[in-house]
Amino acid sequence: MAGLQPGGVVPQEMVVHSTSKILEVRFSDGARFSLPFEYLRVYSPSAEVQGHGPGQEVLQTGKRQVDIVALDPVGHYGVQPTFSDGHSTGIYTWDYLYQLGAEQSVRWQSYLDRLEAAQRHRDDPMPEAAGKSCGGH
Repeated sequence: MAGLQPGGVVPQEMVVHSTSKILEVRFSDGARFSLPFEYLRVYSPSAEVQGHGPGQEVLQTGKRQVDIVALDPVGHYGVQPTFSDGHSTGIYTWDYLYQLGAEQSVRWQSYLDRLEAAQRHRDDPMPEAAGKSCGGH
């Protein structure tokens, strides 16, 4: 396996813990990350979540109970999870998964801050129009 960056780290082990809703990843440099499914869903690299450019990100809510129902390999560079809410278009490269793990506390606080600024809560349902401009799921 190889990441997108030459000589980059690659997963040595990935375990989906359905009960605790955690994806555990161990990388070739020894780093281990426990990534909650909600965190992965909120930071999906898909256009539905990230938009098509800076400032177009869609704040995700209602993802606390989301499950990963499938985790499919994509070439030798990433995985594509299918979440229980039907979202399945985000490809998580090894580099992005590593970044999510390394920056987890900062990114999670940023998400909580964005929720507060938008006067939203983690468990609020997504607005009906969200996610429909990029072809649905």
